[in-house]
Amino acid sequence: MDIKWLEDFLSLAQTRNFSRSADERSVTQSALSRRIQSLEAWVGADLVDRSTYPLVLTPAGKMFGVAAAEAMRLLNDTRAVLRVQETSDQVLRVAAGHALALNFFPSWLHSVQSRHGPLRARILPANIHDSVLSLVEGNCDLLLCYHHAELPIELDAQRFDCLHLGDETVMPVSVPNRAGSPAFSLPGGKAAPLPYLAYTATSYFGRVVQRIQSRAAAPACLRNCYESDLAELLKTMALSGHGLAWLPESCIARELAEGKLVRAGGEQWTMRLEIRLFRAIGRRKPMLDELWDRLR
Repeated sequence: MDIKWLEDFLSLAQTRNFSRSADERSVTQSALSRRIQSLEAWVGADLVDRSTYPLVLTPAGKMFGVAAAEAMRLLNDTRAVLRVQETSDQVLRVAAGHALALNFFPSWLHSVQSRHGPLRARILPANIHDSVLSLVEGNCDLLLCYHHAELPIELDAQRFDCLHLGDETVMPVSVPNRAGSPAFSLPGGKAAPLPYLAYTATSYFGRVVQRIQSRAAAPACLRNCYESDLAELLKTMALSGHGLAWLPESCIARELAEGKLVRAGGEQWTMRLEIRLFRAIGRRKPMLDELWDRLR
């Protein structure tokens, strides 16, 4: 069961049109139809009569619609109450990508606390899409994310403020061979493509690596042998000698210093990213306002 299915169904009950509800819910019509079918499977009854136009709810759909509307009202009311309590509890909620949450946030928070005093914070690790959505929908106070001019985070400057906290280099790395050189060195050759530990194409780092490869003077000869959204998992595979991976420098600083990993290509195979902190301008919270002023 997914709460989105209830929201989809309530929209459909209102519009009585799959196309209009799909636009309202910002999904494709086929995706909306699949989600309604999933809801019907969960309920165990047909909720929508698709034999008429405009569509109508079945008797089961009308009964379920009343319960769904009441359930959503209770959930939203409770969430509003908890958000008020969260504000009064003075907890700073920070949404961040997994790599930043693991490797940048702890040291940054320590630095802030050493300069400005104790600060209660809650980190909410998620992919970039869900992190941005969390800020837009008011489910967090701050968004910590990467930014590059070619891969910008699209947030309205009239509604969201931003600070530049630092920079990060994404680089290709490999375990060293006995001579200390990378066991897998770019660009590789067609006869023996390099084993490649890849990000999924839709992840932020996946798009970063695509840009790096597209700008290189010579194409990389790679053979995908493992794939993950998480830099930490690719790091583990790289340390085990399974192949080459592009990783953020903060994720591998210790391994580079100890020689467990070495750079597997020159500067043309790297990309410099900004680390940015976003907040919603219109969302007031005394603790956050004070912290933001100090950070600025």
